[in-house]
Amino acid sequence: MKALVQRAYGSPDSLTFEDVPDPVPGEGEVLVRVHATSVNPYDWHFMRGEPFVARLMTGGFGLRRPPAGVLGCDLAGRVVTAGTRFAPGDDVYALLPRGAHAEYVCVPEDLLAPLPANLSHEQAAAMPMAAVTALVALRGLEAGQRVLVNGASGGVGTFAVQLAKALGARVDAVCGAANVEVVRSLGAEHVFDYRAEDFTRSGRRYDVVLDIAGSRSVFACRRVLSRTGTFVAVGGPAGRWVQPAGHVFAALASGPFARRRVVLADAVACPDKPAVLRELAGLVERGAVTPVIDRSYPFGDLRAAIAYQEAGHANGKVVVTV
Repeated sequence: MKALVQRAYGSPDSLTFEDVPDPVPGEGEVLVRVHATSVNPYDWHFMRGEPFVARLMTGGFGLRRPPAGVLGCDLAGRVVTAGTRFAPGDDVYALLPRGAHAEYVCVPEDLLAPLPANLSHEQAAAMPMAAVTALVALRGLEAGQRVLVNGASGGVGTFAVQLAKALGARVDAVCGAANVEVVRSLGAEHVFDYRAEDFTRSGRRYDVVLDIAGSRSVFACRRVLSRTGTFVAVGGPAGRWVQPAGHVFAALASGPFARRRVVLADAVACPDKPAVLRELAGLVERGAVTPVIDRSYPFGDLRAAIAYQEAGHANGKVVVTV
């Protein structure tokens, strides 16, 4: 089979398409034919081995070379070999540790969820990492609360605006001027153009600030939180040495010294990803959430898809048809 293989840290050009042996499922696994995948910051951070501080962490990137041969955490495909929960021909999707940037992948059955009935493989492949992150970030949200999504036009942000609206919240958002109308169409009541207006000095108050962009410090964001509000850290500006980890760590470190809560939304650490994917499928099937896709690439152009997503200008998700 063909796979996009990583053998060293570097740019997208360091990844090579190779013929590799077909994977053989082990106990508790099924073989899945990958029909579509997508690209996330999670993938290109592993590709670059950045931030460097992550190479020193347990479960991190590996100090000198990457620990995995194939990147890709978003999977949408069709089961090939029978398991105990899924049969050949079943359409599934999953959030994987790695491995989806290939024609086939062996997946533990307990990571798979049925594909949303009204989505194509390409649409479903846009969901796992971004939508799980957004839903985890909004856990505990109550109807009628006010939410601000900072970084609302990217993959996580477009899901977060829709999910907050579906949960009954009133949503404001922050993005660039070119994406204001798109974000408003997803359910945001007021949209800040971050180049023209500083949302931390708007005078508005929120029960939840979901910070994806990391464009303001947690101390500045506290100005817009209600007295019992929650700041949810998702990411921040990229950097070679510490960022975005530094921004997230600084936010978490400030939590014990503030009345307002500071929490981290981490889809990778989510203990039951398939349950979250099934919950998301229900929201999609009733029309409350729709994946926003900026561009779709063929498998042979996967390196170009990674480069485009890494540039940071995608409005929604970047998907790849395998």
